[in-house]
Amino acid sequence: MEQTIKSNVESRPLERSKGAQIQVAATSFFALFAIVGLALYGLPFYYDYMVKDFGWSRTTVTSGNALSKLVVGPLFGFFAGWIVDRFGPRKLMLVGVLLAGTALIGLGNMTALWMFYLFYLFNALGYVFGGPLPNQVLLTRWFDKARGKAMGFAYLGIGIGGFLVFQISTWLVRARDWHFALTVLGILIIVIALPLTYFVKDSPEGAEIKKSTVTTPMGWVFRSPIFYLLAIGSMCSIGAVGGANQHLKLFLKLDLKYTDGQAANVASLVLISSLVGRLLMGWLADRIAKKYVMILIYVLVAIGISLLFFANVPGVIYLFAVIFGIGLGGDYMIIPLMAAELFGVKVMGRLMGVVLTADGMAEAVMPVLVG
Repeated sequence: MEQTIKSNVESRPLERSKGAQIQVAATSFFALFAIVGLALYGLPFYYDYMVKDFGWSRTTVTSGNALSKLVVGPLFGFFAGWIVDRFGPRKLMLVGVLLAGTALIGLGNMTALWMFYLFYLFNALGYVFGGPLPNQVLLTRWFDKARGKAMGFAYLGIGIGGFLVFQISTWLVRARDWHFALTVLGILIIVIALPLTYFVKDSPEGAEIKKSTVTTPMGWVFRSPIFYLLAIGSMCSIGAVGGANQHLKLFLKLDLKYTDGQAANVASLVLISSLVGRLLMGWLADRIAKKYVMILIYVLVAIGISLLFFANVPGVIYLFAVIFGIGLGGDYMIIPLMAAELFGVKVMGRLMGVVLTADGMAEAVMPVLVG
């Protein structure tokens, strides 16, 4: 029955104009640029300022991300997916953009620890409501044959935002202070992402779904062994990537005795390589079976991390940065592409709500286990 529903709904001729697709891709690019690149990647830049100004420990300033993900993910992940399937990604993204921007503005003006946790909670909600989940559904609805390339382009926003946020933050802190810098970043998130999100359409013409279809139970997905293979595999890979990323600078500084400049160069090479990975893996996913692309990505991540055992050998750390970065670029992107191919686009919101919740928990817990 579920396959019949899937076939009847998804076989309708859809009007996907090039202009509308460009608008959708640009919207996702800048939403991910702002919510993930500027907010998620940028916040660790300010941890040492918080330690100095408030006297908090390193454990305290790094606990906001882990605690907020562990709280927000299980509570709101599936709920956000249900909203996307029921009402479309646009409304959820608007709320997410506002929450992410408000989070950074609040963190820039906080005066107590409870405010730190409150606004970090806002940041996590902004990520769930306006980050990868709704953007993956939006892109999946609007793109078919070129879905991999579209996803790869949109995910470039994360790498570019993460690369630029350190330069922007350095300049803003020098211009005034870190409170001012975080406030400006919060405003930038809203200014950049909100207008584009406001004018984007949830689906192409002809893709409107009747209410009864949207609320069709998806128990058949959870009865499929393939779902658990996808969930467990993505948890392992995202956990590995998160554990390596969170500890990379500590490894370079404390174990290899790198200077700040040398450590920054390695981290920048990882991010630059991730841009190549996003485009390359998106291109491959449109041409060969996506499961082979997923295997390639996971092999690259595993090889890259393994190279850290030989980091004392000259040049190996830069080989790590390139290989790991390419794998990192494709890692987050390939999961929704596989999910759409296996289960169809009409349950993508709820399905990715579950998968991304599991991935977020792995990403939060693994760095602690690595430590």
